[in-house]
Amino acid sequence: MAVLQIDPAHYETQLAEKAARISAQFARFNPPALEVYDSPASHYRQRAEFRVWHDGEALYHIMFDQETKEKIRVDQFPAAAPLINEMMQVMVEKLKGNEVLRRKLFQIDYLSTLSGEILVSLLYHKPLDEAWMQAMQTLRAELQTQYKVDFIGRARKQKEVLGRDYVTERLTVNGKEYVYQQVENSFTQPNAKVNEKMLAWAQSIAANLQNDLLELYCGNGNFSIALAGHFNKVLATEIAKSSVQSAQLNIAANGVTNLDIIRMSSEEFTQAMKGEKQFSRLNGIDLKTYNCQTILVDPPRAGMDELTCRLVAEYDNVIYISCNPDTLERDLELLSQTHQVSRIAIFDQFPYTHHVESGVFLTRR
Repeated sequence: MAVLQIDPAHYETQLAEKAARISAQFARFNPPALEVYDSPASHYRQRAEFRVWHDGEALYHIMFDQETKEKIRVDQFPAAAPLINEMMQVMVEKLKGNEVLRRKLFQIDYLSTLSGEILVSLLYHKPLDEAWMQAMQTLRAELQTQYKVDFIGRARKQKEVLGRDYVTERLTVNGKEYVYQQVENSFTQPNAKVNEKMLAWAQSIAANLQNDLLELYCGNGNFSIALAGHFNKVLATEIAKSSVQSAQLNIAANGVTNLDIIRMSSEEFTQAMKGEKQFSRLNGIDLKTYNCQTILVDPPRAGMDELTCRLVAEYDNVIYISCNPDTLERDLELLSQTHQVSRIAIFDQFPYTHHVESGVFLTRR
């Protein structure tokens, strides 16, 4: 087996290549100079997933090469946060001699935070019985003397939570701390330090705006909570139930009083805004009381559907966060008919990969 390597000496080169690629890809939209926000060169990911390989009495984490499907033994993972790397070593040492906990274990997922919390999920090809629960409780009690750690056991149609099924992240943006609950298996930004830079970038735009903000695809409130202080009112939508629940908790934890989050897809919200359909989930929310001149969208890799794109085009100011430059480029084909690119940035959420997070600020022509 090969060993995964990340060379921080090549970090600046790979970032420059991304910047050149994005600048060339979006040149036809006549944007201003590209703003580039870097990542730590190593230990930047706050979550990681590994398969587990059993080799006699030995046990270790592995990954698979996406092209060759070769198994890659991972004793240390330089991309992951220091706490994940430390916990990887701890878990191997504690599991390899424990037949109850290691039998039919096939995957371990880690979710950590800058605030020092970590959640470890163990995935099995077996039912999790009372013996497993007792062994897991013993291990958790032992490790909690040193770590802020909780555990989840997963098997077919089974989820056992020992402690909490979430971590609490604390991000500092422009000197202010924001608190975010991040639930296992829910979407969160993987690179917390770059996320702080993304939020600061969005705040720098919002500082020059006014009235109300509408956000689609708001997740756990990552952007809407950090931007709420710059607007009179904020209305945000999200379809994932667990993300909406976390967002409500995060609103309270951050003392935000001018933000409402509703559980709706962007397509449903478009129908509601156009008066084409009524939704009980909007009971108590009068859309006519909002004066949203700014909209923020952070869609999945597929980008926005055409109806949502046309809804977005109705707003004077558009902040578009994208994890897929190709779908961003496609959506800008429509949006550029009515708007111009006033700012464009890349955020290196995923160093040493082809992937890049982008941000575009559009203003009406």
